[in-house]
Amino acid sequence: MAAWAERLAGVRGVLLDISGVLYDSGAGGGTAIAGSVEAVARLKQSPLKVRFCTNESQKTRRELVGLLQRLGFDISEEEVTAPAPATCQILKERGLRPHLLIHEGVRSEFDDIDMSNPNCVVIADAGEGFSYKNMNRAFQVLMELENPVLISLGKGRYYKETSGLMLDVGGYMKALEYACGIEAEVVGKPSPEFFKSALRAIGVEAHQAIMIGDDIVGDVGGAQQCGMRALQVRTGKFRPSDEHHPEVKADGYVDNLAEAVDLLLQHMDK
Repeated sequence: MAAWAERLAGVRGVLLDISGVLYDSGAGGGTAIAGSVEAVARLKQSPLKVRFCTNESQKTRRELVGLLQRLGFDISEEEVTAPAPATCQILKERGLRPHLLIHEGVRSEFDDIDMSNPNCVVIADAGEGFSYKNMNRAFQVLMELENPVLISLGKGRYYKETSGLMLDVGGYMKALEYACGIEAEVVGKPSPEFFKSALRAIGVEAHQAIMIGDDIVGDVGGAQQCGMRALQVRTGKFRPSDEHHPEVKADGYVDNLAEAVDLLLQHMDK
């Protein structure tokens, strides 16, 4: 108990991963993880500031929020930090015109982006869109550029659906990096700027915040590199080997979001 009190002292804000923490995606939209709907409600009734942070790149933010609301979660679009809107802002600020290798479900996020004569490639979790033809076209666009720019919406290795583990964008991003001899710019976790933008949204400093996620590298490692604390849940993509990761050690491991919230509320003012 004393150890938890020390680890959770001074927390004022909570960043929540979505997939694997709140719910598992899958057929019919997916299913809420046991106790997570109630856990989010308890958090939002507390004095703690809450922000949802996701690397979801197969659904628009609106569609994702709609799905979560149907599953019973108290969540709004304005409370979610997601990579597609952040990427659009970057493209506009830098005058970049993307060739998109993304999932059809998120393409509408880029409706007001100029895509003529591409001078960069944006890659996301394209699912079945990761064909040889599509990967090769992205490769060709990059190789034709004098200063190739590859922007990736996340760098996850895999994620969990109700049917099992699914390959994520990271492997495809690495393939283009290797083939083109370049390094991708990651928008989304574990990018420091992504975490910082979420913290700004709730007005909390990194040392006052804690991240709760299922990804030992993207969620836990990324948050800790920003000066935050981080808990890993044993749901979603969690693997027992994560607790012995050679480079990243969470500030605590919990069975699920409900247990994490119990601990946070118990030690909130201690």
